[in-house]
Amino acid sequence: MIPLRDVIPSRTTPYCTIALIAINVLVYLFEMGLDESSLNAFTLYFGLVPAAFSWVAVLTSMFVHGGLLHVGGNMLFLWTFGDNVEDRMGHGRFVVFYLLCGAAAALAQTATSPESVVPMVGASGAVAGVMGAYFVLYPRSRIVTLVFLFIFVQVLEIPAIVFLGLWFVLQFISGVGSIAAATGGEPAGGIAFWAHVAGFVAGASGVIVFKRPERERVEWWNDVQ
Repeated sequence: MIPLRDVIPSRTTPYCTIALIAINVLVYLFEMGLDESSLNAFTLYFGLVPAAFSWVAVLTSMFVHGGLLHVGGNMLFLWTFGDNVEDRMGHGRFVVFYLLCGAAAALAQTATSPESVVPMVGASGAVAGVMGAYFVLYPRSRIVTLVFLFIFVQVLEIPAIVFLGLWFVLQFISGVGSIAAATGGEPAGGIAFWAHVAGFVAGASGVIVFKRPERERVEWWNDVQ
């Protein structure tokens, strides 16, 4: 399932969501200009290597991606869910919330494979936090989704609570599977499922602190029009 958009229009301009997307895209464009050796060095330096943990890398790793589909998918999800979450938090709070969710995701993934020397990169943990916040704030919303059913492709409106709930369950099951694979001796690497799970949980719980209560009132939104 690929989200195309949600059905709730932004009430304010999502400056921070746009800025985060722009930064991620610009960093990826810079990566594209590097040769293979330089790209590997760049990823190793700015990615988060659990075996050589660095708090600076926790931050920088959120803005490095491993390919076009990687950055494209993360930014599509951020655009779909970020504007409305930013609406309810305000710009500054949203950025802090985003970075904290990304940090929680990175720490969780590090805890599952502390000896790994494979760099972790990508915004997916932070974006998962935004999705968790959306799950709490807009459970009755609907997500316009591109659904692949074998050879058929269809656009459907799926309730947000179903779309996000199913996404979370799939990440959790995959995370359990990754632990089982690691126990069986398979090398660490691939998709950081526990970062997704932890980011989502951090977002769903942290939104209670970061949301602005006055923005729940209809009167406030009428004032900003």
